[in-house]
Amino acid sequence: MSEELCFWPAVRLREAIARREVSPVEVTRAVLQRASRLQPKLNCFITLCPEEAMRDAAAAERAVMRGEATGLLHGIPYACKDLVDTKGVRTTFGSLLYEDNVPTQDAVVIERLRRHGAILIGKTTTSEFGSKCLTDAPLFGRTRNAWDATRTSGGSSGGAAVAVASGLAPIGVATDGGGSTRIPAACNGVVGLKQSIGLVPHSQAEDVIGNLTYVTPISRVVADTALMLQAMAGEDACDPWSAGARAEDYLAAAQSARSLQGKRILFATVPPGRPIASDVASSFASSMELLQSLGAELAEMPASDFDIEPLWRVVNHTVWKARFGRMAEEHGDRMSPSFLQQLELARDYTAVDYQQANFARTQLFRHVQNLLGDSDFIAVPTLMRTALPIGQDLFGRLDIDGQLHDEVRSNWFPWTMPFNLTGHPAITLACGMGRDGLPVGLQLVGRLRRETDLLAAAAAFEAARGLAARWPDVEAQT
Repeated sequence: MSEELCFWPAVRLREAIARREVSPVEVTRAVLQRASRLQPKLNCFITLCPEEAMRDAAAAERAVMRGEATGLLHGIPYACKDLVDTKGVRTTFGSLLYEDNVPTQDAVVIERLRRHGAILIGKTTTSEFGSKCLTDAPLFGRTRNAWDATRTSGGSSGGAAVAVASGLAPIGVATDGGGSTRIPAACNGVVGLKQSIGLVPHSQAEDVIGNLTYVTPISRVVADTALMLQAMAGEDACDPWSAGARAEDYLAAAQSARSLQGKRILFATVPPGRPIASDVASSFASSMELLQSLGAELAEMPASDFDIEPLWRVVNHTVWKARFGRMAEEHGDRMSPSFLQQLELARDYTAVDYQQANFARTQLFRHVQNLLGDSDFIAVPTLMRTALPIGQDLFGRLDIDGQLHDEVRSNWFPWTMPFNLTGHPAITLACGMGRDGLPVGLQLVGRLRRETDLLAAAAAFEAARGLAARWPDVEAQT
């Protein structure tokens, strides 16, 4: 029974704990034992905290036995990306420079999860400061894909995605600054949501006004993402974009979803000039047929306004240069070469370049608003091919169906970055399997603050596609 608990969704665990059919102690012990056993193979944790977790599980069990009121996630273990502050638990940001950093307070999101009874079991791997789409760093090495140890986990929330996909935690906390939740979710076949800007307050953002990063849920099924979002959402004084935000009954929306009747979906395959693997294109085409069979009306969307790499490069890299430029000058010998190389890309940008990029960001936002004015969702592939080789160089060439391309970012995930810039909610979930047996992801984008609709649509697709019960056999891998 114990090992079986590692694969129960959070919604099932929640009900079983409330009925006293299983104990928070039993569940937490099971996932900790599995995490300890598989960590050497997967390398998805930087820190495990078994003593703290078992202490909290025992307290959660006592509360249930006393019949006390409990939160949405009472007694449910979770893993947290090591970019997010956790009081009293080491938080390294994937950097040797913060190897011994222990925060004195929780991020707002973590405080809320604690309040709802969730139990932290450990901190998951990330590229240094979440800086790239691959999860490796000098502090811990490389994190392996849950389905194939020779492939990348994606990034920068690779550890959280692998932990969830492998049954080491039913749910996880990730972050997404350009696709960092959705990329590894797609690589590992799990559900990754980047919610509307401000719906979940970001208490660690240094430039909260111009923010494009999000603290997000990641899970194995849409209902668990809905449950997490319900606990995480709502306004906080630290984040002006959260003003007026209210958590809704996202779980009820996901669990009651049956069809997409009356919904209009715009779709596109790739921005102009970008490649796509044939197996990804095939899975995407069959996904569009499935959405149509669920009642949706489909219309193809021009993709010409979504080639935003130049805009992204100016906005993102100048932010990093401002945050980490001095650190790189003083401690570059202890930092990731790929991170230093990205900082160098911002060397020649001016203040005028940055402001013009923000003008272009506004135009992109208005374009997406116009597209969603008469339509409910946008559907696009999450990634242009399945998970890359584990040794992929961020600045190396990208292989798609035997053709080599010069840039990983704009050719592998051109559809994730636009919605960080615009703030619209976007969710990825498995829509098929590639020729290599690895997951293929579908991304659905919704209207601002309409997560209820987006989660319902994703849940309807998930149920119809029937991939949610298919999980990797980690222990059989060599």
